[in-house]
Amino acid sequence: MARILIADDHAIARRGLKEILREAFPSAEIETVSNAEELMKLIIKQQWDIIISDITMPGRSGLDVLNEITREYPKLPVLILSVHPEEEYAVRVIKSGAFGYLTKDEAVEEELVKAVNLILRGRKYITPSIGEKLARELSQDSEKEPHEFLSDREFQVFRLMAQGKSTSEIGLRLSLSVNTIGTFRSRILAKMTMKTNAEIVAYAIRHNLV
Repeated sequence: MARILIADDHAIARRGLKEILREAFPSAEIETVSNAEELMKLIIKQQWDIIISDITMPGRSGLDVLNEITREYPKLPVLILSVHPEEEYAVRVIKSGAFGYLTKDEAVEEELVKAVNLILRGRKYITPSIGEKLARELSQDSEKEPHEFLSDREFQVFRLMAQGKSTSEIGLRLSLSVNTIGTFRSRILAKMTMKTNAEIVAYAIRHNLV
């Protein structure tokens, strides 16, 4: 009997995912949570065969939790669901240890069930386009775009800056101090050889990152 844990901050999304998986895996035990804190509590308390997690949730993001899971529970497979297109996060989360990345637009019944089936059998769910991106990363490291050299947390801050969020707003969103966000901002500007937030906004728009 498969044990599946779903994390998503939208009740409708949780219910929809649970219904699809309940029909495909009638004997499975399926639980849902609405944020990263609840997710980690259940992972610590119980054993699961697969975690299905949104990447954007209140408080700690799914990316933060993915890094913790892969560090503390390296054999526990995680399938990331996201509203963000593949070019924004897919390679990043696969390299961080996720077993698959599926956009919510693509998470129709057939594709979601296919991904879960593969992962429950110990395989990774890698779409052809993600596979191509991973191959390019391995063979063309020198041709990476500047934002691809940012750490996961730096990339989160970068995207919020690109959305026009203030330092205090970013701090609240990520549960970090204003000083910490300021430090991240300095690192981001240095790594990307930029001087202003306006340059970050222009870059993000040009690369379809917002």
